[in-house]
Amino acid sequence: MTRVLVVDDEPQIRRALRTNLAARGYEVDLAESGEQALDLAATSHPDVVILDLGLPGIDGIAVVEGLRGWTKVPIIVLSVRDAEADKIAALDAGADDYVTKPFSMGELLARLRAATRRGTPGPDEAPTVVTDAFTVDLAAKRVLRDGAEVHLTPTEWQLLETLVRNPGRLISQRQLLQTVWGPQYERETNYLRVYLAQLRRKLEADPSRPKHLITEPGMGYRFEA
Repeated sequence: MTRVLVVDDEPQIRRALRTNLAARGYEVDLAESGEQALDLAATSHPDVVILDLGLPGIDGIAVVEGLRGWTKVPIIVLSVRDAEADKIAALDAGADDYVTKPFSMGELLARLRAATRRGTPGPDEAPTVVTDAFTVDLAAKRVLRDGAEVHLTPTEWQLLETLVRNPGRLISQRQLLQTVWGPQYERETNYLRVYLAQLRRKLEADPSRPKHLITEPGMGYRFEA
């Protein structure tokens, strides 16, 4: 059974999430403060954390940083804060995803399922990633489409590899720029627009409506198999 730690200072949100998650077979732990969340995470070892940012005591960003000091558990931020700066700060601190309140339960459950899949063996253990449009062979560092190899530049490959190794995870623009180009390029968001457009033209069945290389406006990008 998948164990979910829900961290929110609003009792009605905690109750609603516990009811909905338990009805779908999840085991749920509840915390109302950052300190309680860190204690519960250490003792109950959740498979996924759903975390509000505005908490009494230490805030959600500090909780993310505290968790990332010792665990890779997927963290979904669930917050009323919708400013781009807050989203980027949470992702850069180590959160995996960001959902803004008010939220659709269906969307949150889909994000939760994606986060749970990331806790199971992924591309590092299974080096071939298959989509309905293309196949990525991480070990051989090549991409196939319709049985033919697709030529990618070294930069295109590094960008694709970073996304594919984190399926379903929302990766911030800053993280991608630092990983692919280096810290001095962390503000060059136009690089990402250009290179993602190139990758979509080469790999997506319909580049104008991508299914696999997804943009989350103002936040970053995610790969969906």
